[in-house]
Amino acid sequence: MEAAAPDLRICVAGDSFVQGVGDLSGGGWVGRLAAESRRRGRQVTAYNLGVRYETSADVAERWYGEAVPRMRHADGTGMVFAFGVNDVRIDNGRPRVAHADSVANLDAILDTATGARWTCLVVGAPPVPGEPDSGEAALALEDAYAKTCAARGIPFVPIQRALREDPQWWAAIEAYGDGAHCDAVGYAKLAALIADGGWWDWLDSLAPGR
Repeated sequence: MEAAAPDLRICVAGDSFVQGVGDLSGGGWVGRLAAESRRRGRQVTAYNLGVRYETSADVAERWYGEAVPRMRHADGTGMVFAFGVNDVRIDNGRPRVAHADSVANLDAILDTATGARWTCLVVGAPPVPGEPDSGEAALALEDAYAKTCAARGIPFVPIQRALREDPQWWAAIEAYGDGAHCDAVGYAKLAALIADGGWWDWLDSLAPGR
């Protein structure tokens, strides 16, 4: 008899783009990748820990307590972190979270996650309409997150540059109509970028013995 596929548990912590706001199907990119992973034979349970408007500081305060009960009794465990779009948002003339603090938040989160022996993946934040300064800050933050992950040997999926010049991405935001989030077409694009950015190798690394 063929052995059962290992029970893989994944928590995806982040903001409204993790939650899938704007996708009327309710799947977002997390649901799409989870469904495709199961279709390909991976026994994956993906927990969506996305909360609207949250910054890296907000995620840092809550994610661990939410992840712990969801990881129990699994054969393989993984944490995905995807935030930053709200850090660079301009409120009262300044970003909600300073660049150095955003990087420090990611570093602290990864310290805790790797200390718990959870295999990590970090996904960059997508571009959204806004002030020119916030757009440049988003690029700088993505580069800093990539550098932080590289220093730790943690895979990072860049998003900003791939979507910034993609007219279909901006059309997906316009189609949803709230000036920030995309519709289902946009989430399909995000899912494809993450899949092509190393999702399958990362997912397979969660299995016992890998």
